[in-house]
Amino acid sequence: MEKIIAKFKGKGLRMTPQRIAILKYLEGNTSHPTADDIFRDVKRRFPTISFATVYNTLQTLRNNGEVLEITIDPTRKHYDPNTHPHHHIICIECDEILDVFEDYANSLKLPANILKEFKLVGNHVDFYGLCRKCQKRGKGGEN
Repeated sequence: MEKIIAKFKGKGLRMTPQRIAILKYLEGNTSHPTADDIFRDVKRRFPTISFATVYNTLQTLRNNGEVLEITIDPTRKHYDPNTHPHHHIICIECDEILDVFEDYANSLKLPANILKEFKLVGNHVDFYGLCRKCQKRGKGGEN
């Protein structure tokens, strides 16, 4: 967290108690929270915090490579503080997101015509399925 704080300060960004609370919430968080999740949690300690502060802080973190933005549906983005290369599996019923630490670089092949147009710098794979809880509840994935 000290590196992130130093990076913020180095760019002339103020490290307010609210921003530090957002960073602490994200630190080591593997639940892939939405901005709403973070807002609700931080608001308990900082009742005057605005959603805009949370959202703008997340965008700054994303723009500086400190969080990944995951879009499951266009209306809700999730945030992942683990910026090391990894993939995700997403429950199609409850939207739970889990990390997948597997390297698929050698398994995924792009057509030569695309490789002529792009220099490949990374990959990200999203898998979809039903989590154990939804399977136990008898969900069949019908939407």
